Amino acid sequence: MVIHITIHTLAFAFGLLGNIVSFMVYLAPVPTFYRIYKKKSTEGFQSIPYVVALLSAMLWIYYAMLKNEGAMLETINGIGCSIEAIYITIYLVYAPKEARVFTLKLLLLLNVGAYGLILLLTFLLTNGSRQVMVVGWICAGFSISVFASPLSIMRQVIRTKSVEFMPFLLSFFLTLCAVLWFCYGLLKNDLYIAIPNVLGFAFGITQMILYMVYKDTKKDFKCEVKLPQLNPNINSITTEELKAQPRGDQPQYNEANRQMGNAAPAEFNV
Repeated sequence: MVIHITIHTLAFAFGLLGNIVSFMVYLAPVPTFYRIYKKKSTEGFQSIPYVVALLSAMLWIYYAMLKNEGAMLETINGIGCSIEAIYITIYLVYAPKEARVFTLKLLLLLNVGAYGLILLLTFLLTNGSRQVMVVGWICAGFSISVFASPLSIMRQVIRTKSVEFMPFLLSFFLTLCAVLWFCYGLLKNDLYIAIPNVLGFAFGITQMILYMVYKDTKKDFKCEVKLPQLNPNINSITTEELKAQPRGDQPQYNEANRQMGNAAPAEFNV
């Protein structure tokens, strides 16, 4: 029995798999927001990634609606909008006043102002295939900027030699997601989907390579300070003398304080 697999069938398969993996990626921040809910505090977490992710999903929904054949894009990005909206709502509930005001301003600027301006200009100044092309390039350019965001994390990994803030599974699923959507875009002859995911794949592979390089490196680097290497004069000062003498008049005390102060970031094991 010969099974004929058409390009349409392959595109559907890659789109379906892309939806499943993308959904898992959207759920990746759930532990973070559960922690925020439990502690009733955002603990310094930033809202920018979630606001940007919401805008990206909104743009892709607009593009999919213009193409009239973007059911796969509409489905996953509709789900993405809902999930990101929930994240942002939780953040607004538990964020301090300053962070809450900043997030609201960002939402108004990007998700209302910028998105509304894109809708208005593309609706008034373009139509038909030209409108699809313009919106497609806007989505592709925005996706490229989003894919470039892990550069700061990779730089931190190289600088600290620690993969604490770059989990391997997340990097793996982001890479897999990029591969699936690249294949979908290629099979659908949609360069606006395929092109950004080439960059996403490259960054994903780079992250996994960095993880393999630094995965065995300890997260905390301890600066070992051997007490005999400190100024010998410190050892000659007794506790009673330190308490008895004014701090500003004793050079030995000042030298001890200076050297111990410099050693403050180090961890002393008793």
